[in-house]
Amino acid sequence: MTTIFRTASAALVLSLSALGTTPALAQDGDSTTIHNNDDGSDYAVLGLGGAILTDYEGSDDYSFTPVPIGIGRVSGFNFLLAGNRLSVDLIADNFGPGLDFQAGPVAALNFNRSSTKSIDDERVKALGKRKTALEVGGYLGIGQTGVFTSEFDRLSASVSYRKGVTGAHSAGIFTPTVTYMTPLSTKSVVTIFVAAERAEKGYAQSYFGINPQQSEDSGLPVYNARGGWKNWTLGGAGAVSLTGNLRNGLQAFGGVVYRRMLNDFAESPVTSIAGDRDQWLGSVGLAYSF
Repeated sequence: MTTIFRTASAALVLSLSALGTTPALAQDGDSTTIHNNDDGSDYAVLGLGGAILTDYEGSDDYSFTPVPIGIGRVSGFNFLLAGNRLSVDLIADNFGPGLDFQAGPVAALNFNRSSTKSIDDERVKALGKRKTALEVGGYLGIGQTGVFTSEFDRLSASVSYRKGVTGAHSAGIFTPTVTYMTPLSTKSVVTIFVAAERAEKGYAQSYFGINPQQSEDSGLPVYNARGGWKNWTLGGAGAVSLTGNLRNGLQAFGGVVYRRMLNDFAESPVTSIAGDRDQWLGSVGLAYSF
């Protein structure tokens, strides 16, 4: 397979990023090229996706959300904008097959329950809204290109840590992610991934705890939420070129994700009574690479 796949991995990140209210769904900054004749030039992929997401973390109600997305490389450094999340890889690409390392900053705006208008459940709505939280931190990752199917497939792993610095909480969130991507042709590419999130107590109490006054207002029982593993996620995504190939032109993408809430985050009345620990998410959209 000799055709250049400049944005094949980027298209897959876009597929995952359209589900980006859960930060673990896309590996930070991993827009790395996956072919052996990359000239290292700058590029960008811009797109807009539509995602079916839960009304809040732990909800069993769903709503449609538009998600802007962008990915690219400037002077050898990758960047990823996925809806509410931005990351930059400060380690320049190792072009072609082989190992590639990633590290850099990451920032996310957490809109979970920042508005009651989008929440259907009256009990959760009565708990009141939360301030929008800005979460900042960093990530480390490693990827191997040319693993199983060809010199173009890619296996990647990363860990990130973000901490709330304003708004609803001041807790940390730790996220490990493993992703496998392979092109099917010069025009299509697929991926599968698994991820998890571990949140500190301040996060758990802010979004899953219920104090006596909130219990009286909502009818849900008082609950003291502790930190720990919050969820695990398994998903798949794909992209196909509508014009040109995955290097240049218009692409369509989509993804499906299953998320399982865990521990106090699943046992909280916000999830166990008003919602559901099993979550299904989906996205479709269009992107243009140049």
